[in-house]
Amino acid sequence: MSHTILSSYSDQRVLAQIEDITTEQPRDWLAAGWQDIRRAPATSIGYGTLLVIASYLITLSTVMSGMFYLIPALLGGFFLVAPALGLGLYEVSRRLENGETANFLHAIRAIGRHSFQVSTMGAALVVVYLAWFLVANLIFTLTSSGVSPSLENAIPYLFSLENTPMLIVGTLVGALFALAVFSISVISVPMLLDRDDVDVLSAMRISFKAFRFNLMPMLLWAGLIVLVILGGFITLYVGLAVGFPLLAHASWHAYRDVVKK
Repeated sequence: MSHTILSSYSDQRVLAQIEDITTEQPRDWLAAGWQDIRRAPATSIGYGTLLVIASYLITLSTVMSGMFYLIPALLGGFFLVAPALGLGLYEVSRRLENGETANFLHAIRAIGRHSFQVSTMGAALVVVYLAWFLVANLIFTLTSSGVSPSLENAIPYLFSLENTPMLIVGTLVGALFALAVFSISVISVPMLLDRDDVDVLSAMRISFKAFRFNLMPMLLWAGLIVLVILGGFITLYVGLAVGFPLLAHASWHAYRDVVKK
C-alpha cells in the first residue's frame, strides 16, 4: 500500500508516494549501507574519520573551557544534527546507485549542491540543537545538586544519587527533541539532495508522514541509529569512523525504499 502526498500549494501536484514498509527493512538498509562502504571504503571511512577528529576537538575545547559537565548535552545534541552531517555520504550512495564513480571530492561538493534548500534545512537543525542546549543548561541549573563540578569529580558528580533527577529529566527531554527531529529529517535531508522540485517545508512534511504511516519500522530504525551512535560514543568516538558512514549510507537506502516519486 502507498500513500499519495500532494503539494500544499495551489498546484496540488503529486510530491511523493510513501510506501508501507516492514520491520525487516531497517536490517536491509544496514546491509545496503555496508555494501556502500565496501564499494567506497576510503571515502566512507575518511568522512567518518573527519567526524571523529571534529568530535575530539569539540570535546577538548569543552573540557578546557571548564564546561565539561555539558558534554552529555553535546553528545545528545549530536543526534539532532547527524542527518545534516551525513549529506556528503548520501551523495556517495546516490552516485553508487546510479553506477557512477564516487570519491571524497564528490561528497564535499554535495554540500554546495542545492545550497539554499540544504542550508535552510541545516540551519533549522542547528536552531533545534541550540534550543536543546539551552534547555539542557536550564535542566542542569534547576535539577542538579549544589556541589560544584570539577574535572576530578565529573563522573561521580554526573551519576550521583542527588543528580538522578537531572539525568532522568535530561534524558527524557533529549529523547523528545531527538524523536521530533528524526520524524522531520529522516526522509527530508536525502530528499533535498536528490530532488530539485521539493522545498524544505514540503520535504519535512513528507518525512513526518512517512514516519507516521510507518511508525513501528521507523521507531525500530531510530533505535538502531541510537545503538550504533552510542557504540561510537562508548569507544571514545573511534567507532563513529565506521558507524556513522554505515548509518548515513543506510539512511539513503531508507529514503529510497520509503518514498517513490
